[in-house]
Amino acid sequence: MFTIKPIGRVSSSLTDRDKAPKQGDEGAPDAWLEFAPDVEPGLRDLRVGDEVLVLTWLDQADRGTLRVHPRDDPSVPLRGVFSTRSADRPNPVGVHRVTIVEVAAPTRVRVHALEAIDGTPIVDLKPTLDRQAER
Repeated sequence: MFTIKPIGRVSSSLTDRDKAPKQGDEGAPDAWLEFAPDVEPGLRDLRVGDEVLVLTWLDQADRGTLRVHPRDDPSVPLRGVFSTRSADRPNPVGVHRVTIVEVAAPTRVRVHALEAIDGTPIVDLKPTLDRQAER
C-alpha cells in the first residue's frame, strides 16, 4: 500500500461530472490550479506558455468499473477501461495536458481548457516531454 497526498485542488466553473466535457479540447473552460502552500517552492519556475501535465485523482469515479461503453455511448460495444480514457477505473488518475495562461500568486496557476471538475484533487504536475530545454 502507499499514500498519495493531494498537493492542491482544481477551481473550475465545471461542477457537474455528467455535463463536463470528456476532453479539454471539447469546450472545457480555463481553470485555476490552487496548490497547498507547502509545495510553493516546486512551482517557482512555472511560466505562462508552459505546457504541463496535470495529474488528478478523479475522486467521483466508480473504482469498481472494468468495462465501459467508450464516451458513455451505449451503441458502442463494451471495452476494458484500460483501453479507454474513462474516469471510472480502479485507480482513477486523470492526466490533463494543459497550457499555463497565468501565474497569479505563488500557489495559483490558471490553465487553458481543463475538463476536471471543481474540487478535483491535484496529485502532481509535470512538464510535457516535448518542453524546451530545461531552464
